[in-house]
Amino acid sequence: MRQFAYARAENTETALQLIARHQNAKFLGGGTNLVDLLRENIEQPDCLVDVTGLPHAAIEALLGGGIRIGALVRNSHLAANRMIRERYPVLSQAILQGASGQIRNMATTGGNIMQRTRCYYFYDGEARCNKRVPGAGCDALEGFNRMHAILGASDACIATHPSDMCVALAALDATIRVRGMGGEREIPMVEFHRLPEDTPQIDTHLQPGELITAVDVPALPFARHSLYRKVRDRASYAFALVSVAAALEVEDGTIVNARLALGGVAHKPWRAVTAEHVLVGATANIETFKAAAAAELKPARGYKHNAFKIELAGRTIVSVLQSLLAAGGAP
Repeated sequence: MRQFAYARAENTETALQLIARHQNAKFLGGGTNLVDLLRENIEQPDCLVDVTGLPHAAIEALLGGGIRIGALVRNSHLAANRMIRERYPVLSQAILQGASGQIRNMATTGGNIMQRTRCYYFYDGEARCNKRVPGAGCDALEGFNRMHAILGASDACIATHPSDMCVALAALDATIRVRGMGGEREIPMVEFHRLPEDTPQIDTHLQPGELITAVDVPALPFARHSLYRKVRDRASYAFALVSVAAALEVEDGTIVNARLALGGVAHKPWRAVTAEHVLVGATANIETFKAAAAAELKPARGYKHNAFKIELAGRTIVSVLQSLLAAGGAP
């Protein structure tokens, strides 16, 4: 680990000023991912700006029925919040299926969004990795790629985004609020993370020096009828092979609203827009669910060790939608 300076910001303006003074500075929240990256010399900042004292740790109801989640809200607090559990159970479920209790007690909303891939080759300093060293190549393409992407990948990178929380936020049409020296702006969750293309080292559409301050989740009444399912190798502390976040509203046997996002399958939380288009307006039955899954996964590409994910993803989509239907559709 290289030496770095440390500064604790007293307010948001100070945090932005401190980060702007250094060529390669990082914001420090819970540190549950960043500290690992520092130990492995993947991240080598010249300064860490501690933002844990900033006033971004509240969960607030918004006019119109939405909720604003501060970037410094701990994952455990967010999952336990009554408004979240009642209005957006899929979000609470996703968080509780991620990491361990100790990590959830430290990890923040903003840090969860900003976490980097857990690809084996990204963490292996002897391996070729375009995300870690642009232009080096990607050993995952011909290596052990069981955990890797089947959607949206490129010849430069087939890593997956590891977050469970972000999959639920993508399904819920969340918006990320960020602030920089130029002011404040909003980025839809589904547009925040990037696909790898030729520049996999760039994970998000954040501009240099911008800080996540909050996440807004809009009013979505039928999200009270939502579900997160994570398929993994063991029951705890394992990243998803495939995960599905879904909300479903059915009236008189017809699907009138649907939200669907996938995890463990792409470089970013994957909003299943194609599947949603198949679902909305169709009869709520297993045939429709299978057709939606097949349409979404049509462009999927498997590699040597992960081709099974295509069928697994399809089966998990169908299973989650069946579970929601069996529970009676939206209340």
